[in-house]
Amino acid sequence: MSIEARQPPPQYALRLRRTLGGKAGWNGFVLQVLFVVVMVWMGYEIVVNARANLDAQHITPGFKFLDNNAGFDISQTLIPYSGSDSYARVLVVGLLNTLLVSVIGIVFATILGFIVALGRLSSNWLVSRLAGAYVEIIRNLPVLFQILFWYLAVLAALPGPRQSISLFGSFFLSNRGLIIPRPLGEPGLLPFLLALIVAIVASLALHTYARRELFLRGHAMRIWPYVLGLLIAVPLVTTIVFGPPVAFELPVLKGFNFAGGTRVIPEFVALTLALSMYTASFIAEVVRAGILSVHSGQMEAGLSLGLGRSAVLRLIVVPQALRVILPPLTNQYLNLTKNSSLAVAIGYPDLVSVFAGTALNQTGQAIEIIAITMGVYLALSLVTSAIMSLYGWRLGKRLSA
Repeated sequence: MSIEARQPPPQYALRLRRTLGGKAGWNGFVLQVLFVVVMVWMGYEIVVNARANLDAQHITPGFKFLDNNAGFDISQTLIPYSGSDSYARVLVVGLLNTLLVSVIGIVFATILGFIVALGRLSSNWLVSRLAGAYVEIIRNLPVLFQILFWYLAVLAALPGPRQSISLFGSFFLSNRGLIIPRPLGEPGLLPFLLALIVAIVASLALHTYARRELFLRGHAMRIWPYVLGLLIAVPLVTTIVFGPPVAFELPVLKGFNFAGGTRVIPEFVALTLALSMYTASFIAEVVRAGILSVHSGQMEAGLSLGLGRSAVLRLIVVPQALRVILPPLTNQYLNLTKNSSLAVAIGYPDLVSVFAGTALNQTGQAIEIIAITMGVYLALSLVTSAIMSLYGWRLGKRLSA
């Protein structure tokens, strides 16, 4: 064999081989081509099979069914809706109900999770043990069981409307839900909202100025009296000038039910309580781990400067712990949003119940409806992740400054 034959192939040939098949060379490239061919063939067979099944059931594929009349009512709607509205309207109503449970559940779960986490870290023996018992019990019970518990064992056991539990003669709690006064907009509502926005913006600006003074000059400003004055005085002036922003329609018992007011259905209450408490048990452990990840010297340094424990936690420990807390906290927010689909077990009209359930059974457009539902949940997850990532980026930039 000649010397030229024993020489390695040119460099461009090696690059081409690695590009096509990696370390496996041309054999790897052939395997990749075969894999793509198999995947395309499987996709083709699925499409052909789906078309054959739709033709056999005389179902026309496409999204034109969204314009058809739904023909059924929904127990809770955040926007005007009737049975004569389209399936597209049903989609929007179900999505808004899902967002309502998710947002309220996230807020309550975050607050409760932080409280329980601080309770577990408390030096008080009783508080620490109670918080630990809450975490160990709630997070080890299936969330569906907790939803059914709140709905069947707690809310369903409440008395009927005639024997309902009354608070101040305006709030009524019964097995049909919570009846509260309904707010009605008045002419002074728009000036009141504008004044409230101005007060909030001014309060945030004052808070930013106070933080800058603290970090640049070491001068601590007590701003809460000014913030409180802005939030109360500015809207109050508009109320005096333009009149009250809202009036309330009080519920009145007539016959076997209430007339007037707004009814919060028991399915919503049970679902929100169960999801909030269940997710809070996981958030508590996330927050506790994040706080423990901060070196104990940070707490000691803050206390040596004369700050109280709450101030050290708020200004020193928690901002550093958030870098560790945010990624798993985002996962818990996503889990809560996806777990809201379990509302179908108790009949809460969320996206899965009214659209992927009732609408699918009526129309038979399973592929389109399931695809839309999957797309909606994917979009909600991506938006939530983007918001939390943006907050984490801003937090990291602020801490590194």
